Amino acid sequence: MKMLLDTHALLWYVLDDVRLSAPARQVIDELESRVLVSPASYWEIAIKISLKKYVLAAPYVVFWKCAIEDNSFEILAIDVRHTEVLIGMPYRDHRDPFDRLMAAQALAEQIAIVSADPRFEQYGVQRIW
Repeated sequence: MKMLLDTHALLWYVLDDVRLSAPARQVIDELESRVLVSPASYWEIAIKISLKKYVLAAPYVVFWKCAIEDNSFEILAIDVRHTEVLIGMPYRDHRDPFDRLMAAQALAEQIAIVSADPRFEQYGVQRIW
C-alpha cells in the first residue's frame, strides 16, 4: 500500500510516540507498504523550530536524514499537479497550509494519508488512523 504520512504521524512514528495509533503503526510497518513524506512536513517543522515552538533531540539535518533513510521512506516531491488540486479545495474550517498541501498531494496521487486529524476527510482523502 502506498501512503503519505502527515507531519504528526511522521514524527510520532520516528520518535516511537504512543500517540501514533496501533493501526497506523501496523500499516506503516507492513513490508509491502510504500511510505511517502511530503517536503511540507520538514518545512513545517523547520518553521516551528525557528519560532521556538519545537525542539529536536538531534541536529535538524541528521534527524531528517535518519527519519527518512533509516525507515526507507520516500520523498513525494511537490509538483504542479499537487498545487493545481489546491485551487478547487474548499477552505471550510481547515486553513493549515501544510495540511492542505498534503491533502492535495494525496488526492492528486490517489493515495491514503496517515493522520490523526479527521479534517483530511472533508477533502475526500482516504485517512488511515
